Amino acid sequence: MALASPLKEHPYRHLIDTFKDGSIRFYNPDKLNDPRYDKLPLSIRVLLETTIRNCDGFYTKEEDVQNILDWQKQQKKAEVPFSPARVLLQDFTGIPAMVDLAAMRDAVAKHGVDPGLVNPKCHTDLIVDHSLQIDYSKCAIQNAPNPGGGGGGEGTNQGPSRPSSRPPSRGGSQCGSQRGSCSKATCSDPPASPGRPPASVQQIENTPLLCPFHLKPVSETDTALKNQEMELIRNKERLQFFKWCSKAFKNVNVVPPDVGAVHQVNLEYLSRVIQLSDGFIYPDSVVGTDSHTTMINGLGILGWGVGGIECEAVMLGQPVSLTLPEVVGCKLVGSINPLTTSIDIVLGITKHLRQAGIAGKFVEFFGPGVSQLSAPDRTTIANMCPEYNATVSFFPVDQVTLKHFKKTNFTQEKLELLESYMKAVKLFRSYEDPSEDPDYSEVIEINLSSMVPYVSGPKRPQDRVAVSSMKEDFQSCLDEKVGFKGFHISKEKQVMQVPFQHCGQEYQLAHGSVVIAAVISCTNNCNPAVMLTAGLLAKKAVEAGLVVKPYIRTSLAPGSGMVTHYLSTSGVLPYFNQLGFEVIGYGCATCVGNTAPLPEAVVDAIKQGDLVACGVLSGNRHFEGRLCDCVRANYLASPPLVVAYALAGTVGIDFEKEPLGLTSEGKEVYLRDVWPSREEVQQTEEDTVISTIFKDLRGRMKQGNSFWNNIECSDSVLFPWDHKSTYIRSPSFFSKLSKEVPPPQSVENAHVLLFLGDKVTTDHISPAGSIARVSAAAKYLLSKRLTPREFNSYGARRGNDAVMTRGTFASTKLQNRFIGKAGPKTGHIPSGQTLDVFEAADRYQRDGIPLIILAGKDYGSGNSRDWVAKGPYLLGVRAVIAESFEKLHKNQLVGMGIMPLEFLPGQNADSLELTGKERFTITLPESLSPRQQLSVKTSQGKSFLVTALFDTETDVIFFRHGGLLKYVARTLL
Repeated sequence: MALASPLKEHPYRHLIDTFKDGSIRFYNPDKLNDPRYDKLPLSIRVLLETTIRNCDGFYTKEEDVQNILDWQKQQKKAEVPFSPARVLLQDFTGIPAMVDLAAMRDAVAKHGVDPGLVNPKCHTDLIVDHSLQIDYSKCAIQNAPNPGGGGGGEGTNQGPSRPSSRPPSRGGSQCGSQRGSCSKATCSDPPASPGRPPASVQQIENTPLLCPFHLKPVSETDTALKNQEMELIRNKERLQFFKWCSKAFKNVNVVPPDVGAVHQVNLEYLSRVIQLSDGFIYPDSVVGTDSHTTMINGLGILGWGVGGIECEAVMLGQPVSLTLPEVVGCKLVGSINPLTTSIDIVLGITKHLRQAGIAGKFVEFFGPGVSQLSAPDRTTIANMCPEYNATVSFFPVDQVTLKHFKKTNFTQEKLELLESYMKAVKLFRSYEDPSEDPDYSEVIEINLSSMVPYVSGPKRPQDRVAVSSMKEDFQSCLDEKVGFKGFHISKEKQVMQVPFQHCGQEYQLAHGSVVIAAVISCTNNCNPAVMLTAGLLAKKAVEAGLVVKPYIRTSLAPGSGMVTHYLSTSGVLPYFNQLGFEVIGYGCATCVGNTAPLPEAVVDAIKQGDLVACGVLSGNRHFEGRLCDCVRANYLASPPLVVAYALAGTVGIDFEKEPLGLTSEGKEVYLRDVWPSREEVQQTEEDTVISTIFKDLRGRMKQGNSFWNNIECSDSVLFPWDHKSTYIRSPSFFSKLSKEVPPPQSVENAHVLLFLGDKVTTDHISPAGSIARVSAAAKYLLSKRLTPREFNSYGARRGNDAVMTRGTFASTKLQNRFIGKAGPKTGHIPSGQTLDVFEAADRYQRDGIPLIILAGKDYGSGNSRDWVAKGPYLLGVRAVIAESFEKLHKNQLVGMGIMPLEFLPGQNADSLELTGKERFTITLPESLSPRQQLSVKTSQGKSFLVTALFDTETDVIFFRHGGLLKYVARTLL
């Protein structure tokens, strides 16, 4: 957010510093001259700067600044505000917020105020990435043989007339290649013409596309357009509304469909590290409606995921409230094992942190080991934050970060400004300098050298084997009885070697000989670093004169065309080819047993010696016999290790002590001689992958697409609501908006809508799943002439208050004491009837009767939901009386003008002998104050006190206005 109060009144104006002859200004916390600042974790320093800059005496006070400075004593105690620089929304979660703003424009316009004044106060990016569904895709129609013995799919049982889900795989190399004098199959494939891909690739590329409704072929070039056309039809109302938002609102940036996923766009395009607004520079920070918003922490940007209603509050100018967190310092030490890949490191760190018990805490990385991690490594670790339950995983900005941004959308001038500013406010780190280490709540030390590379096998993915122990482990597998790992080969047969002829040359096979080597880029090996490591390894091996034996069935199956693109751009693809790892297409092959037949001579040799031959692949499935029925031992390995074992020709090798092979001059070449350094891999990744991705994304952002550009929408300042729409509707939050703040109104003779127990979750209050056919929401949609197939889900209809109000308390798991069994029903007290919750509330409202809810402990626990407070408000609920509240939900109730009232300690509905069938009067004084006790009287003559959970004066103000939305609207009136 920009400045919260005029400079002449700002309590910290004396901290303002300047750059560039005064043209750029910033608040410099270092000018506080407080020794505590130098000891704060850098993530807490970002919180401090934000609090200083936004100190307005209302949302943010000088007391908050002092509490953050005193973090060592105030952590886990003090509540502080956080005003992020921007908000990140997905289209699903963005709909309710933008609909509310559009409705607010209508409300202020009725009072003669310019509706164009209604805009988010905090910059908001809305990425439309949840609309596209795959209606058209490639479908193989061939009935593929399955030579490897694995299933044609995951657990499929295909009859002879059913088409296979994948095309057959055939060898495509010819005799006379640089690998030797033989193809990878039986030398029978026709030669590939110049400029024409091998037969196996042709097979995949020529597979027709089928319309899912008519099963007629569709041109491949039309596939994306067909899917986009279906997206337009299915989501026309929503997309038209987003298009209007992009034109109508200031401070809103809508990223159209087909540009990228929300985290990709945030990471690769929206991330700024520093923000520049109104001549002031300050750190970038963000809250988003997805738990993996933390991915941005890897670039030194503070941010995390919150609920949709919290994001909406930030958009309207309200900060996020949080308890000062504990900050766990994760110290990385040691040198990374040369054979260890990025995937090994990310999963290793994630495992350590998951075991450390850091739920709800900030994690900040420091120590000399951090410098060895690339920017993609850091963002991947930060992306895993929800997996180890931390709030953030923060990597302060350093030289590696700056190097990364040189390849993105940063000019040299901006890079220089970034570095100067971050150093001036002490948010820049040199991880090798321990004198810069701040104080932490606790420190977890992780030794990177302990993270050694593993393979998995020989029969199950969960059986991990350290590469350094591979030779001994395979030997023990030969010795052990037949089981999950053992093959029970007698000692005299373990030394057997079987000679065979292959295309005119003699070779020998033994136990452990590699006969299948498949480099696959999918699932766990889609990280560009591991594929580039394999490619650079292949390059160095070829340059050293090493070759892969021609009888080994080698293949390269990239996960997408982008992988092939960056392998080609980096110059490593030709070296893959020279070792026999040719691109065989884009689809599942080796993992599911679609491996081309091994040469007959190889199969005969394996059978003759009863050999335990091996396959090595970088996929995710390798059960015994799956790759090929004569290959009993199969190992999952990283892509570079697949190349290494293919070069060695055996898994029975100690890479540290034994050479991969010999050069033409007879010189021994060890794996360490050809394994690329991390610096070399990272440099190649930055130069080819990162720059390519950013160039492509910038182009798509700049050009847009005809699909989005051709969507028609109104140019009006007010949104033209379609009263027939069942997706977008103007909510009634502002129906009774007055210019003046009404005096506090006591709740008189209220009925209890629901009498609930403990641990009522947000799922009970506002379910997000499918709409039941017998629900109140279903009745509404049926009245709009929709069929049950067209109901969609509550989540998809968040922009329609009529659906969402009817969906409030519609959970089939709701336990209401009025009913005695689970279900979305309640008792209508005056008539004694059992009704849907919405129908009962609607009847009460038509009779002018206010409503309350009685509940037990932990009311409102669980994930945040957009409608958990909006729904009860529109049902007519004025107060919730409970034993305790989930803090986040308590704030949401206040934000909608509903009173969260807490029984006094030791009291509850049972101890007060409340039946819920009484009528309740809650008396409000003219002047409310935080945590004031209020009197509640029942129609049965009972009286008791409750605590109004308004924690701050701000809460009181919001409540008096009838909620945050009305407060913001009145500030414009």
